[in-house]
Amino acid sequence: MILTGAAIREAVELGEITFDPFTPGMINPNSVNYRLGPQLKVQTGAVADPHQTAQLETIDLPADGYVLQPGITYLGTTVERIGSARYVPSLIGRSSLGRLGCFLQVSADLGQLGAVHQWTLEIVVVQQLRVYPGMKAGQVSFWEPAGQTMPYRGTYGHLSVPAAWSPRAVAGGLNPQAVVA
Repeated sequence: MILTGAAIREAVELGEITFDPFTPGMINPNSVNYRLGPQLKVQTGAVADPHQTAQLETIDLPADGYVLQPGITYLGTTVERIGSARYVPSLIGRSSLGRLGCFLQVSADLGQLGAVHQWTLEIVVVQQLRVYPGMKAGQVSFWEPAGQTMPYRGTYGHLSVPAAWSPRAVAGGLNPQAVVA
């Protein structure tokens, strides 16, 4: 069951959802908007290799914006710390940015119970697009889980910086050389 905007606001007020800083004007009928943080990271290596540590360059977003280029995956963060031990967060992009050819959370929109942090955003554009620090970037909905719950204890649930892949997480904690196709 998805929470309505009013239920999200109540859960934030009761401390059942962390959304910090919280601005009531960011509430939607079934979600709350999140904003783009002040930095992006991009890979600098020629080939992305999930079994190797990522080589990243940090881009500080200027107040007058930064133009994203097609063919590059940018990693950003939410301004807000978001999460809950009771409700499952799901982060998606805004339709207004989608209409401009910007796609957020292309493959990892589902959050985990107990993870509370500034979420890493996967950002891809199909045409040049100027983005600004603090702009509304997407929305997060919260879902009530059914069945016995298990809190997240993985690699990414505590990070509040744009985070690339972790070779350990990709390989499931195994030696990547031992992984058989």
